[in-house]
Amino acid sequence: MHARNWGALLWLGLAAVVGCGGLPEAAEDGSREVTAQACPPGVAARVATLMPSASAGFMGELTNVQGTLYFVTSGFDAGSVLWRSDGTEAGTVQVKVFPGPPGVYQPQNLVAVGNKLFFQTRTDTTGMELWISNGTEGGTRLVKDITPGTEGSVMTNATELNGRLVFFRWVPVPGDGARPELWRSDGTAAGTLRVKDFGGLTNLGYYTLKAGNALLFIFSEDTGTTLWRTDGTSAGTTSVKRLDAGNTYLSGVSSPGEPPLFILEDGPNSEVWKTNGTAAGTVRLEAFGRRVSLLGTLGTYVYLTSVDNPVTKRLRIDRLSLSGGGKTGITTLPNPYGSEEYAYPAVRSAVVSGGDIYFYMSIGSDAPVSRAISLWATNGTAAGTRQLFDTSNVEYGYRYPLFATGKGQVLFGGAPDPLGPVFPYFTRGSVATQGRLADVQFPGSFTRVGHRIFFTAVDDSDEGQLWSVPAHFSCPPGLTEARE
Repeated sequence: MHARNWGALLWLGLAAVVGCGGLPEAAEDGSREVTAQACPPGVAARVATLMPSASAGFMGELTNVQGTLYFVTSGFDAGSVLWRSDGTEAGTVQVKVFPGPPGVYQPQNLVAVGNKLFFQTRTDTTGMELWISNGTEGGTRLVKDITPGTEGSVMTNATELNGRLVFFRWVPVPGDGARPELWRSDGTAAGTLRVKDFGGLTNLGYYTLKAGNALLFIFSEDTGTTLWRTDGTSAGTTSVKRLDAGNTYLSGVSSPGEPPLFILEDGPNSEVWKTNGTAAGTVRLEAFGRRVSLLGTLGTYVYLTSVDNPVTKRLRIDRLSLSGGGKTGITTLPNPYGSEEYAYPAVRSAVVSGGDIYFYMSIGSDAPVSRAISLWATNGTAAGTRQLFDTSNVEYGYRYPLFATGKGQVLFGGAPDPLGPVFPYFTRGSVATQGRLADVQFPGSFTRVGHRIFFTAVDDSDEGQLWSVPAHFSCPPGLTEARE
Protein backbone atom coordinates (compact mmCIF):
# COMPACT_ATOMS: atom_id res chain seq x y z
CA MET A 1 0.00 0.00 0.00
CA HIS A 2 1.32 3.42 -0.95
CA ALA A 3 0.93 6.40 1.36
CA ARG A 4 1.23 10.16 0.97
CA ASN A 5 0.64 13.35 2.95
CA TRP A 6 -2.68 14.14 1.28
CA GLY A 7 -3.19 17.50 2.99
CA ALA A 8 0.03 18.88 1.54
CA LEU A 9 -0.61 17.44 -1.90
CA LEU A 10 -4.11 18.85 -2.08
CA TRP A 11 -2.73 22.26 -1.09
CA LEU A 12 -0.21 22.01 -3.90
CA GLY A 13 -2.60 20.60 -6.45
CA LEU A 14 -0.07 17.88 -7.30
CA ALA A 15 -0.60 14.22 -8.08
CA ALA A 16 -0.39 11.82 -5.19
CA VAL A 17 -0.44 8.12 -4.57
CA VAL A 18 -2.89 6.02 -2.65
CA GLY A 19 -3.79 2.53 -3.76
CA CYS A 20 -2.34 -0.81 -4.58
CA GLY A 21 -2.73 -3.48 -7.21
CA GLY A 22 -1.35 -4.60 -10.51
CA LEU A 23 -2.61 -5.42 -13.95
CA PRO A 24 -6.39 -5.39 -14.32
CA GLU A 25 -8.25 -8.64 -14.10
CA ALA A 26 -11.66 -9.69 -15.28
CA ALA A 27 -14.53 -9.12 -12.89
CA GLU A 28 -15.60 -12.21 -10.96
CA ASP A 29 -19.00 -12.30 -12.61
CA GLY A 30 -17.45 -11.97 -16.06
CA SER A 31 -19.61 -8.96 -16.87
CA ARG A 32 -16.65 -6.70 -17.51
CA GLU A 33 -13.37 -7.78 -19.02
CA VAL A 34 -10.49 -5.34 -19.36
CA THR A 35 -7.12 -6.10 -20.85
CA ALA A 36 -4.25 -3.65 -21.07
CA GLN A 37 -1.12 -3.82 -23.20
CA ALA A 38 1.61 -1.32 -22.48
CA CYS A 39 3.68 0.30 -25.19
CA PRO A 40 6.97 -1.57 -25.61
CA PRO A 41 9.56 -0.67 -22.96
CA GLY A 42 11.59 2.34 -24.01
CA VAL A 43 8.82 4.27 -25.75
CA ALA A 44 8.28 6.09 -22.47
CA ALA A 45 11.60 6.34 -20.68
CA ARG A 46 12.71 7.61 -17.31
CA VAL A 47 14.83 10.72 -17.82
CA ALA A 48 16.52 10.73 -14.43
CA THR A 49 16.20 9.34 -10.92
CA LEU A 50 15.63 12.38 -8.76
CA MET A 51 13.56 11.39 -5.75
CA PRO A 52 15.19 8.77 -3.48
CA SER A 53 13.11 5.95 -2.12
CA ALA A 54 11.10 6.74 1.02
CA SER A 55 11.79 10.49 0.73
CA ALA A 56 8.06 11.30 0.83
CA GLY A 57 8.71 13.98 -1.77
CA PHE A 58 6.89 15.36 -4.77
CA MET A 59 7.67 17.19 -7.98
CA GLY A 60 5.83 19.47 -10.36
CA GLU A 61 5.64 22.89 -12.07
CA LEU A 62 7.05 21.48 -15.34
CA THR A 63 7.72 24.56 -17.52
CA ASN A 64 9.14 24.93 -21.03
CA VAL A 65 11.63 27.81 -21.33
CA GLN A 66 12.68 28.02 -24.99
CA GLY A 67 13.42 24.30 -25.27
CA THR A 68 14.70 23.72 -21.75
CA LEU A 69 12.54 22.03 -19.14
CA TYR A 70 12.42 23.51 -15.64
CA PHE A 71 10.71 21.88 -12.67
CA VAL A 72 10.71 21.72 -8.88
CA THR A 73 11.19 18.87 -6.43
CA SER A 74 10.51 19.06 -2.74
CA GLY A 75 10.77 16.67 0.20
CA PHE A 76 9.11 16.72 3.56
CA ASP A 77 12.45 16.36 5.35
CA ALA A 78 14.40 18.92 3.32
CA GLY A 79 14.05 22.02 1.22
CA SER A 80 13.11 22.34 -2.44
CA VAL A 81 15.21 22.22 -5.60
CA LEU A 82 14.83 24.04 -8.90
CA TRP A 83 16.02 21.82 -11.79
CA ARG A 84 16.61 22.17 -15.50
CA SER A 85 16.77 19.39 -18.07
CA ASP A 86 17.61 18.95 -21.74
CA GLY A 87 15.85 15.58 -21.72
CA THR A 88 18.91 13.47 -20.87
CA GLU A 89 20.06 12.14 -17.53
CA ALA A 90 23.39 13.95 -17.79
CA GLY A 91 21.62 17.15 -18.77
CA THR A 92 19.21 17.06 -15.84
CA VAL A 93 20.90 19.17 -13.19
CA GLN A 94 20.11 21.12 -10.07
CA VAL A 95 19.91 24.87 -10.59
CA LYS A 96 19.47 25.97 -6.99
CA VAL A 97 18.52 24.51 -3.62
CA PHE A 98 16.03 26.45 -1.51
CA PRO A 99 16.15 25.49 2.19
CA GLY A 100 12.86 25.65 3.93
CA PRO A 101 10.62 24.18 6.60
CA PRO A 102 9.70 20.53 6.06
CA GLY A 103 6.79 20.11 3.67
CA VAL A 104 6.96 23.65 2.22
CA TYR A 105 6.86 23.66 -1.57
CA GLN A 106 8.83 26.34 -3.40
CA PRO A 107 9.65 27.82 -5.89
CA GLN A 108 6.13 28.19 -7.28
CA ASN A 109 4.18 29.92 -10.05
CA LEU A 110 6.86 29.33 -12.71
CA VAL A 111 6.46 31.51 -15.84
CA ALA A 112 8.68 31.52 -18.93
CA VAL A 113 9.55 34.92 -20.42
CA GLY A 114 11.95 34.62 -23.35
CA ASN A 115 14.90 32.52 -22.22
CA LYS A 116 14.38 33.38 -18.54
CA LEU A 117 12.27 31.78 -15.84
CA PHE A 118 10.35 33.90 -13.35
CA PHE A 119 9.01 32.40 -10.15
CA GLN A 120 8.06 33.24 -6.59
CA THR A 121 9.83 31.94 -3.51
CA ARG A 122 10.19 32.77 0.15
CA THR A 123 13.28 33.56 2.23
CA ASP A 124 13.66 34.51 5.86
CA THR A 125 14.86 38.01 4.98
CA THR A 126 12.43 39.00 2.21
CA GLY A 127 9.36 36.81 2.61
CA MET A 128 7.64 35.72 -0.61
CA GLU A 129 9.03 37.75 -3.53
CA LEU A 130 9.78 37.60 -7.26
CA TRP A 131 12.85 35.71 -8.50
CA ILE A 132 14.42 34.97 -11.89
CA SER A 133 16.72 32.27 -13.26
CA ASN A 134 18.84 31.85 -16.39
CA GLY A 135 19.46 28.18 -15.59
CA THR A 136 22.58 28.65 -13.47
CA GLU A 137 22.92 28.91 -9.71
CA GLY A 138 24.63 32.31 -9.96
CA GLY A 139 21.95 33.55 -12.34
CA THR A 140 19.10 32.50 -10.03
CA ARG A 141 18.39 35.51 -7.86
CA LEU A 142 15.90 37.82 -6.24
CA VAL A 143 14.53 40.34 -8.74
CA LYS A 144 13.35 42.90 -6.22
CA ASP A 145 12.16 43.08 -2.61
CA ILE A 146 8.90 44.72 -3.65
CA THR A 147 7.54 44.80 -0.13
CA PRO A 148 10.68 45.60 1.92
CA GLY A 149 11.32 43.43 4.93
CA THR A 150 10.21 39.97 5.91
CA GLU A 151 6.49 40.39 5.25
CA GLY A 152 6.72 39.52 1.55
CA SER A 153 4.40 40.32 -1.36
CA VAL A 154 1.15 38.76 -2.47
CA MET A 155 1.35 38.39 -6.26
CA THR A 156 -1.23 36.78 -8.57
CA ASN A 157 -1.93 36.17 -12.26
CA ALA A 158 1.73 36.30 -13.33
CA THR A 159 1.78 36.17 -17.15
CA GLU A 160 4.20 36.74 -20.02
CA LEU A 161 3.12 39.76 -22.03
CA ASN A 162 5.10 41.39 -24.84
CA GLY A 163 8.42 40.07 -23.59
CA ARG A 164 7.93 41.02 -19.95
CA LEU A 165 6.26 39.59 -16.88
CA VAL A 166 3.07 41.27 -15.73
CA PHE A 167 1.30 40.49 -12.47
CA PHE A 168 -0.99 41.92 -9.83
CA ARG A 169 0.39 42.85 -6.43
CA TRP A 170 -2.09 43.04 -3.57
CA VAL A 171 -1.58 45.89 -1.12
CA PRO A 172 -3.11 45.48 2.35
CA VAL A 173 -5.78 48.00 3.28
CA PRO A 174 -6.10 48.29 7.07
CA GLY A 175 -9.49 46.95 8.12
CA ASP A 176 -10.61 46.49 4.51
CA GLY A 177 -8.74 43.57 2.94
CA ALA A 178 -6.43 44.42 0.04
CA ARG A 179 -6.45 46.25 -3.27
CA PRO A 180 -4.64 45.25 -6.48
CA GLU A 181 -1.91 47.08 -8.37
CA LEU A 182 -0.65 46.12 -11.83
CA TRP A 183 3.11 45.53 -12.05
CA ARG A 184 5.60 44.50 -14.71
CA SER A 185 9.19 43.24 -14.68
CA ASP A 186 12.01 42.80 -17.18
CA GLY A 187 14.02 40.79 -14.64
CA THR A 188 15.94 43.72 -13.16
CA ALA A 189 15.21 45.66 -9.99
CA ALA A 190 15.02 48.95 -11.90
CA GLY A 191 12.74 47.39 -14.51
CA THR A 192 10.32 46.00 -11.93
CA LEU A 193 7.78 48.72 -11.36
CA ARG A 194 4.16 49.54 -10.77
CA VAL A 195 2.20 50.11 -13.96
CA LYS A 196 -1.18 51.09 -12.55
CA ASP A 197 -2.79 51.92 -9.22
CA PHE A 198 -6.52 51.36 -9.68
CA GLY A 199 -7.50 53.63 -6.82
CA GLY A 200 -10.82 52.62 -5.29
CA LEU A 201 -11.28 49.55 -7.50
CA THR A 202 -10.73 46.46 -5.38
CA ASN A 203 -12.88 43.60 -6.74
CA LEU A 204 -10.54 42.21 -9.40
CA GLY A 205 -11.81 39.10 -11.17
CA TYR A 206 -10.03 35.81 -10.57
CA TYR A 207 -9.39 35.11 -14.28
CA THR A 208 -7.33 36.92 -16.90
CA LEU A 209 -7.49 36.39 -20.67
CA LYS A 210 -5.13 37.18 -23.52
CA ALA A 211 -6.36 38.79 -26.74
CA GLY A 212 -3.60 39.63 -29.21
CA ASN A 213 -0.89 41.61 -27.42
CA ALA A 214 -3.18 42.57 -24.52
CA LEU A 215 -4.06 41.02 -21.21
CA LEU A 216 -7.73 41.38 -20.29
CA PHE A 217 -9.20 41.44 -16.79
CA ILE A 218 -12.41 42.52 -15.07
CA PHE A 219 -13.33 44.68 -12.11
CA SER A 220 -16.75 43.93 -10.60
CA GLU A 221 -17.89 46.68 -8.27
CA ASP A 222 -21.27 47.69 -6.87
CA THR A 223 -21.19 50.55 -9.39
CA GLY A 224 -20.76 48.19 -12.34
CA THR A 225 -18.66 45.50 -14.02
CA THR A 226 -15.97 46.70 -16.44
CA LEU A 227 -13.57 44.96 -18.80
CA TRP A 228 -9.99 46.29 -18.76
CA ARG A 229 -6.93 45.69 -20.91
CA THR A 230 -3.19 46.24 -20.59
CA ASP A 231 -0.15 45.91 -22.83
CA GLY A 232 2.15 46.26 -19.83
CA THR A 233 2.47 50.04 -20.01
CA SER A 234 0.71 52.78 -18.10
CA ALA A 235 -0.71 54.39 -21.23
CA GLY A 236 -1.82 51.00 -22.52
CA THR A 237 -3.75 50.08 -19.36
CA THR A 238 -7.31 51.28 -19.91
CA SER A 239 -10.92 50.32 -19.37
CA VAL A 240 -12.47 48.76 -22.47
CA LYS A 241 -16.17 48.39 -21.89
CA ARG A 242 -18.79 48.41 -19.18
CA LEU A 243 -20.37 44.96 -19.21
CA ASP A 244 -23.04 45.37 -16.56
CA ALA A 245 -24.49 48.07 -14.33
CA GLY A 246 -24.13 45.86 -11.24
CA ASN A 247 -21.69 43.58 -9.49
CA THR A 248 -21.26 40.38 -11.51
CA TYR A 249 -18.33 37.97 -11.69
CA LEU A 250 -16.33 35.84 -14.12
CA SER A 251 -16.77 32.08 -13.78
CA GLY A 252 -14.47 31.01 -16.62
CA VAL A 253 -12.42 31.97 -19.67
CA SER A 254 -11.39 30.08 -22.79
CA SER A 255 -8.13 28.14 -22.95
CA PRO A 256 -4.97 29.62 -24.52
CA GLY A 257 -4.97 29.22 -28.29
CA GLU A 258 -8.77 29.34 -28.54
CA PRO A 259 -10.87 32.40 -29.44
CA PRO A 260 -11.03 34.75 -26.42
CA LEU A 261 -14.29 34.02 -24.61
CA PHE A 262 -15.53 34.46 -21.06
CA ILE A 263 -18.59 33.71 -18.97
CA LEU A 264 -20.13 36.42 -16.84
CA GLU A 265 -22.46 35.39 -14.02
CA ASP A 266 -25.30 37.88 -13.63
CA GLY A 267 -27.80 36.68 -11.05
CA PRO A 268 -29.45 33.50 -12.37
CA ASN A 269 -27.99 33.96 -15.85
CA SER A 270 -24.70 32.82 -17.35
CA GLU A 271 -23.72 35.18 -20.16
CA VAL A 272 -21.27 34.02 -22.82
CA TRP A 273 -19.12 36.82 -24.27
CA LYS A 274 -16.49 37.01 -26.98
CA THR A 275 -13.86 39.73 -27.20
CA ASN A 276 -10.89 40.91 -29.23
CA GLY A 277 -9.85 43.42 -26.58
CA THR A 278 -11.77 46.36 -28.04
CA ALA A 279 -15.14 47.86 -27.10
CA ALA A 280 -16.67 47.12 -30.50
CA GLY A 281 -15.28 43.58 -30.51
CA THR A 282 -16.59 42.72 -27.03
CA VAL A 283 -20.03 41.23 -27.61
CA ARG A 284 -22.45 39.13 -25.59
CA LEU A 285 -23.27 36.04 -27.62
CA GLU A 286 -25.98 34.49 -25.50
CA ALA A 287 -27.51 34.31 -22.02
CA PHE A 288 -28.47 31.03 -20.38
CA GLY A 289 -30.95 30.76 -17.53
CA ARG A 290 -28.66 28.25 -15.79
CA ARG A 291 -24.98 27.94 -14.94
CA VAL A 292 -22.90 26.94 -17.96
CA SER A 293 -19.18 26.28 -18.39
CA LEU A 294 -16.92 26.58 -21.43
CA LEU A 295 -15.95 23.19 -22.85
CA GLY A 296 -13.99 24.16 -25.98
CA THR A 297 -14.16 25.55 -29.51
CA LEU A 298 -14.41 23.63 -32.77
CA GLY A 299 -14.46 25.72 -35.93
CA THR A 300 -17.02 28.51 -35.63
CA TYR A 301 -18.77 27.06 -32.59
CA VAL A 302 -18.08 27.07 -28.88
CA TYR A 303 -19.41 24.18 -26.80
CA LEU A 304 -20.72 24.57 -23.28
CA THR A 305 -21.77 22.24 -20.49
CA SER A 306 -24.37 22.48 -17.76
CA VAL A 307 -26.54 20.28 -15.54
CA ASP A 308 -29.80 19.49 -17.33
CA ASN A 309 -31.97 19.58 -14.18
CA PRO A 310 -31.69 18.82 -10.45
CA VAL A 311 -33.60 15.54 -10.77
CA THR A 312 -31.69 13.57 -13.42
CA LYS A 313 -28.44 15.50 -12.89
CA ARG A 314 -27.08 14.77 -16.36
CA LEU A 315 -24.35 16.74 -18.10
CA ARG A 316 -25.80 18.67 -21.03
CA ILE A 317 -23.74 19.87 -24.00
CA ASP A 318 -24.85 22.93 -25.99
CA ARG A 319 -23.39 24.53 -29.10
CA LEU A 320 -23.18 28.27 -29.59
CA SER A 321 -22.29 30.07 -32.80
CA LEU A 322 -19.37 32.49 -32.49
CA SER A 323 -21.04 34.71 -35.06
CA GLY A 324 -24.09 35.14 -32.86
CA GLY A 325 -26.30 32.62 -34.64
CA GLY A 326 -27.86 31.20 -31.49
CA LYS A 327 -27.54 28.09 -29.33
CA THR A 328 -28.36 24.46 -30.06
CA GLY A 329 -28.66 21.54 -27.65
CA ILE A 330 -26.38 18.68 -28.68
CA THR A 331 -26.78 15.83 -26.19
CA THR A 332 -26.89 14.85 -22.52
CA LEU A 333 -24.56 12.30 -20.95
CA PRO A 334 -25.84 9.49 -18.74
CA ASN A 335 -25.51 9.73 -14.97
CA PRO A 336 -26.20 6.39 -13.26
CA TYR A 337 -25.93 8.12 -9.87
CA GLY A 338 -28.40 10.91 -10.63
CA SER A 339 -30.77 9.78 -7.88
CA GLU A 340 -28.11 10.48 -5.24
CA GLU A 341 -28.28 13.86 -3.54
CA TYR A 342 -24.79 15.19 -4.33
CA ALA A 343 -24.16 13.38 -7.63
CA TYR A 344 -23.88 16.43 -9.86
CA PRO A 345 -21.68 16.14 -12.97
CA ALA A 346 -18.91 18.57 -13.85
CA VAL A 347 -16.08 18.82 -16.35
CA ARG A 348 -12.67 18.62 -14.68
CA SER A 349 -10.52 19.47 -17.69
CA ALA A 350 -10.76 19.58 -21.47
CA VAL A 351 -8.43 19.78 -24.47
CA VAL A 352 -8.99 20.12 -28.20
CA SER A 353 -7.20 17.71 -30.51
CA GLY A 354 -7.97 17.46 -34.21
CA GLY A 355 -11.72 17.72 -34.67
CA ASP A 356 -12.60 16.57 -31.15
CA ILE A 357 -12.89 17.98 -27.66
CA TYR A 358 -11.66 15.54 -25.01
CA PHE A 359 -12.85 16.00 -21.44
CA TYR A 360 -13.04 14.37 -18.03
CA MET A 361 -16.50 14.22 -16.49
CA SER A 362 -16.66 13.75 -12.75
CA ILE A 363 -19.73 12.87 -10.69
CA GLY A 364 -19.84 14.48 -7.25
CA SER A 365 -20.59 12.80 -3.95
CA ASP A 366 -21.01 13.65 -0.28
CA ALA A 367 -17.35 12.69 0.30
CA PRO A 368 -14.16 14.61 -0.61
CA VAL A 369 -13.60 12.24 -3.54
CA SER A 370 -15.74 12.11 -6.70
CA ARG A 371 -18.27 9.32 -7.13
CA ALA A 372 -17.00 8.56 -10.65
CA ILE A 373 -14.66 9.93 -13.31
CA SER A 374 -14.76 9.11 -17.01
CA LEU A 375 -13.05 10.33 -20.17
CA TRP A 376 -15.21 11.47 -23.10
CA ALA A 377 -14.74 12.99 -26.54
CA THR A 378 -17.10 14.87 -28.82
CA ASN A 379 -16.95 16.15 -32.38
CA GLY A 380 -19.89 18.45 -31.70
CA THR A 381 -22.65 15.99 -32.59
CA ALA A 382 -24.73 13.61 -30.53
CA ALA A 383 -23.55 10.61 -32.57
CA GLY A 384 -19.94 11.75 -32.24
CA THR A 385 -20.04 12.09 -28.45
CA ARG A 386 -18.59 8.95 -26.93
CA GLN A 387 -17.13 7.60 -23.72
CA LEU A 388 -13.49 6.50 -24.04
CA PHE A 389 -12.51 5.39 -20.55
CA ASP A 390 -14.34 4.63 -17.33
CA THR A 391 -12.08 5.06 -14.31
CA SER A 392 -12.84 2.20 -11.94
CA ASN A 393 -10.90 3.50 -8.95
CA VAL A 394 -11.23 7.22 -8.25
CA GLU A 395 -8.15 8.46 -6.40
CA TYR A 396 -8.46 11.05 -3.65
CA GLY A 397 -6.31 14.11 -4.44
CA TYR A 398 -5.27 13.02 -7.94
CA ARG A 399 -5.79 15.63 -10.67
CA TYR A 400 -6.34 13.35 -13.70
CA PRO A 401 -4.20 15.16 -16.29
CA LEU A 402 -5.32 15.46 -19.91
CA PHE A 403 -2.84 16.50 -22.60
CA ALA A 404 -2.99 16.90 -26.39
CA THR A 405 0.39 15.99 -27.89
CA GLY A 406 -0.19 17.99 -31.08
CA LYS A 407 0.34 14.81 -33.09
CA GLY A 408 -3.20 13.45 -32.96
CA GLN A 409 -2.87 11.58 -29.68
CA VAL A 410 -4.14 12.59 -26.26
CA LEU A 411 -2.50 11.44 -23.03
CA PHE A 412 -4.47 10.86 -19.86
CA GLY A 413 -4.47 9.01 -16.56
CA GLY A 414 -6.90 6.19 -15.93
CA ALA A 415 -7.46 3.38 -13.42
CA PRO A 416 -8.86 0.27 -15.14
CA ASP A 417 -8.89 -1.87 -11.98
CA PRO A 418 -11.28 -1.11 -9.09
CA LEU A 419 -8.45 -1.96 -6.69
CA GLY A 420 -5.53 -0.62 -8.69
CA PRO A 421 -3.65 2.63 -9.32
CA VAL A 422 -3.83 5.15 -12.16
CA PHE A 423 -1.68 4.44 -15.23
CA PRO A 424 -0.76 6.70 -18.20
CA TYR A 425 -2.81 6.00 -21.33
CA PHE A 426 -2.93 7.32 -24.87
CA THR A 427 -5.96 7.61 -27.12
CA ARG A 428 -6.58 8.54 -30.73
CA GLY A 429 -10.26 9.13 -30.19
CA SER A 430 -11.78 5.70 -29.78
CA VAL A 431 -11.65 2.74 -27.43
CA ALA A 432 -10.11 0.69 -30.25
CA THR A 433 -7.21 3.11 -30.69
CA GLN A 434 -6.02 3.62 -27.13
CA GLY A 435 -3.78 1.79 -24.72
CA ARG A 436 -1.44 1.98 -21.79
CA LEU A 437 1.63 4.12 -22.37
CA ALA A 438 3.90 2.63 -19.70
CA ASP A 439 3.82 0.54 -16.53
CA VAL A 440 4.31 3.50 -14.22
CA GLN A 441 1.72 5.02 -11.94
CA PHE A 442 -0.01 8.33 -11.28
CA PRO A 443 1.20 10.35 -14.28
CA GLY A 444 0.99 14.11 -13.98
CA SER A 445 2.19 17.48 -15.28
CA PHE A 446 2.38 16.58 -18.98
CA THR A 447 4.42 19.28 -20.75
CA ARG A 448 5.75 19.40 -24.29
CA VAL A 449 9.32 20.58 -24.91
CA GLY A 450 10.43 20.30 -28.52
CA HIS A 451 9.72 16.82 -29.85
CA ARG A 452 9.15 15.18 -26.46
CA ILE A 453 6.44 15.12 -23.82
CA PHE A 454 7.67 15.19 -20.23
CA PHE A 455 5.64 14.02 -17.27
CA THR A 456 6.00 12.94 -13.68
CA ALA A 457 5.15 9.40 -12.61
CA VAL A 458 5.72 7.03 -9.73
CA ASP A 459 8.06 4.14 -10.48
CA ASP A 460 8.86 0.91 -8.64
CA SER A 461 10.78 2.85 -5.96
CA ASP A 462 7.45 4.42 -4.95
CA GLU A 463 8.73 7.93 -5.64
CA GLY A 464 7.89 10.48 -8.32
CA GLN A 465 10.42 10.61 -11.16
CA LEU A 466 10.74 12.48 -14.45
CA TRP A 467 9.71 10.60 -17.60
CA SER A 468 9.40 11.46 -21.28
CA VAL A 469 7.86 10.09 -24.45
CA PRO A 470 8.20 11.27 -28.07
CA ALA A 471 5.47 13.68 -29.12
CA HIS A 472 4.81 11.28 -31.99
CA PHE A 473 4.92 7.59 -31.14
CA SER A 474 3.34 4.46 -32.51
CA CYS A 475 2.05 1.81 -30.14
CA PRO A 476 -0.57 -0.88 -30.67
CA PRO A 477 -3.95 -0.25 -29.07
CA GLY A 478 -4.16 -2.09 -25.81
CA LEU A 479 -7.49 -1.43 -24.14
CA THR A 480 -10.61 -3.38 -24.88
CA GLU A 481 -13.75 -3.64 -22.87
CA ALA A 482 -16.58 -6.14 -23.11
CA ARG A 483 -19.82 -5.68 -21.20
CA GLU A 484 -22.70 -8.13 -21.06
